[in-house]
Amino acid sequence: MNIIEIYEKFPSQEDCIAYLEKVKWKNKPICPYCGRSQSVNIKGSFRHHCNKCNNSFSVLVGTIFHHTHTPLQKWFLAICLILNAKKGIASRQLARDINVNSNTAWRMQMQIRKAMSETPSLLSGICEMDETYVGGKPRKRNNKDDNDNFPPLKRGRGTTKTGVIGIVERGGNVKARKQSKFSFKDLKRTANRYMDFDNSVLMTDEFRGYIPFKKYIEHQVVNHSKKQYVNGNNHTNTIEGFWSLLKRGITGQYHWLSDKHLNKYINEFCFKYNNRKNSNVFDLLITNGVNI
Repeated sequence: MNIIEIYEKFPSQEDCIAYLEKVKWKNKPICPYCGRSQSVNIKGSFRHHCNKCNNSFSVLVGTIFHHTHTPLQKWFLAICLILNAKKGIASRQLARDINVNSNTAWRMQMQIRKAMSETPSLLSGICEMDETYVGGKPRKRNNKDDNDNFPPLKRGRGTTKTGVIGIVERGGNVKARKQSKFSFKDLKRTANRYMDFDNSVLMTDEFRGYIPFKKYIEHQVVNHSKKQYVNGNNHTNTIEGFWSLLKRGITGQYHWLSDKHLNKYINEFCFKYNNRKNSNVFDLLITNGVNI
């Protein structure tokens, strides 16, 4: 869905409310406080009165839109812009596009990312697993004397950047999250969370933390240290392609992320990657958002 379709399909607040009620309740209001459907519409408003628990409520209660003062049409436009931005959209850019202040745009983005949280389904088939590191480059040291007080900058697994682990089902979905340690114990815990070991083949690079996986699952290795990137069907190019999208989004759009919210941004990129061929992704996100 694009912004023109948003304007055509949801020209007013009433249309947005009607759509949310259809998605959440199938047009039969259910009280979020007692779970009963014995309610009546309060004339002249979008709220309903529950005859069982005597509370009033709207369809926004318990959704990503709860307590908002921003028109729902702007929310729908924000969702559309975020979904259509392959590498993300900065909160200040979103604020300019929908005419809200930057703090409001940032909160809207974080609420929308709640509806992009990972699904419980397990990956299977040929699965590629890899780790990467995100974070800006250290500032250049201008003072020659200062160089003696700092250890040399390290790259790869010796870096101080934030680690991220990911698994992608070749031709399917990807799952990723922030992870600080990459011992076999930590890697296996992540693999158990995301993969169906009985119906999967694991592809990794030569990192020694992956070596013990051969005891639990069929495991193929591509040796990057020997400049081997593809060996027949063995490669990790799919997960590395996802890393490029994630890093380009962070570098080009968000510029800086805190560790506290990093997983939410990762979820955004995973959600968009997993639904790249889904023509109803807008409806899916709304459904997730009203059932959060």
